[in-house]
Amino acid sequence: MKTAITNGYVVPVDGDPIDGGTVLMDDGVIVAVGSASDVELDGGTEVVDAAGAWVLPGFLDAHAHLGVHEDGEGWSGNDTNEMTDPNGARFRAIDGIDPFEIGFDDALSGGVTSVVIKPGSGNPIGGQTVGVKTWGRTVLDMLFAEGVSVKSALGENPKRVYGEKDKTPSTRLGVAAVLREAFTEARNYAARRDHARAEGKPFDVDLTLETLNRVLDGELYWDQHTHRADDIVTAVRLAEEFGYNLVVNHGTEGHLIADFLAERDIPVILGPLFTSRVKVEVRHRTLRSAGILARAGVRIAITTDHPVVPINFLVYQAALAVKDGLDRDTALRALTVNPARILGLDDRVGALRPGLDADVAIWSGDPLDVMNRALRVFVQGREVYHFDETSGEGVVAERRFRE
Repeated sequence: MKTAITNGYVVPVDGDPIDGGTVLMDDGVIVAVGSASDVELDGGTEVVDAAGAWVLPGFLDAHAHLGVHEDGEGWSGNDTNEMTDPNGARFRAIDGIDPFEIGFDDALSGGVTSVVIKPGSGNPIGGQTVGVKTWGRTVLDMLFAEGVSVKSALGENPKRVYGEKDKTPSTRLGVAAVLREAFTEARNYAARRDHARAEGKPFDVDLTLETLNRVLDGELYWDQHTHRADDIVTAVRLAEEFGYNLVVNHGTEGHLIADFLAERDIPVILGPLFTSRVKVEVRHRTLRSAGILARAGVRIAITTDHPVVPINFLVYQAALAVKDGLDRDTALRALTVNPARILGLDDRVGALRPGLDADVAIWSGDPLDVMNRALRVFVQGREVYHFDETSGEGVVAERRFRE
């Protein structure tokens, strides 16, 4: 069934706003965006009147642990890190996601309709990430991008974890060595595999090395957890050495070397921005970093790193970054089209454009004003959240099977 959101202040993000605009959705995708006179509605179209409200694409958090680090569940619900092997490229976040985690409901209340869920940063190589919607009954319902990236970590986390085990790596030297050895082994493995195939001989598949070769072949991005400026430079040196597609994650001190990143066209998924300085490598955390990076020419996305910062606070981080110098249009792009383009997901999400998923949020006003809220949220054309004015609470569409 077709659904049209009409009369709202439509902000496509990758195009000019349309006052009194219409967004037409059909079969889970956006089929038209324009003024009322430009979008023709037939008699079978359900109409949602958004007069006085803002209409935006659903937000994308490009670095979250929803479902694998369940909010309020402690040890039982934490499957973020498999800290038994420094090279965990074969581990997959999708295998640990609980769709019934309350954080998914929180995401909808903050207008977040898509997330890239990542393993943690305890290992030098943590595992494979996955793109999911924030509403669904099973992870298969929610899945929209199975092969996105591989998570890796530099800096304090892996050296602490394995140093406490009296194993390599226990220093930054060791962490970098683990990555170099892993990619070198992957190259050698690929040569042996390809030779065996050419000879028609059997060959034992190694899931870890197959994954790393997908990185080397450009099929998967390399999501590099890194805070300190020198660690960011190490990440760039490794990427240039092996030729993979690097995305800096966190980038806490990235503003100190913003020109270095801009010259190399290295994007940054920045954040979380609401945290205290809990360790040495985040001592230069500042809300000014988003504006500094963007003005230097670095493409940025903003992340909560949920549950480090609750995912429904994603837009609040952007608002405070604007307060501290980030251009407001860039702030909205950092929640939508930028993370989508950084991770190659812009053919599905990130804007209000025909052909993209019908993930749409109706806001009471400008979402960068913290007094406004998401009133109604659609995921792939289905309304899955609304704010009940009477109770003062958000209502999420039922996920559970009912007889």
